[in-house]
Amino acid sequence: MPGIQTTVTTANASRYLQQLCKHFAHKVEARFDATRGEVDFPFGDCRLWADAEQLKIECVSETEETLARTKFVVHDHLERFSWREKPEIVWQPKD
Repeated sequence: MPGIQTTVTTANASRYLQQLCKHFAHKVEARFDATRGEVDFPFGDCRLWADAEQLKIECVSETEETLARTKFVVHDHLERFSWREKPEIVWQPKD
């Protein structure tokens, strides 16, 4: 199953994790607390982890096409929620 990941350096990692999960929970299954989150999109899955300095995100999907959609949705929303800070979001293939 194809996957991608990113680690974003930010002091607001927990805030962004919770904001993303809470937002997505309006339309899809999402579970989260202050340090971990899971979002189950119809086209892919996303897992998030936060600590004091970083937000780590991993996305997986059945195909490269649906993975690209998952990445787009997560990336776009994270950019919007972090517009003041504008952290660098660089995706890499998942290990």
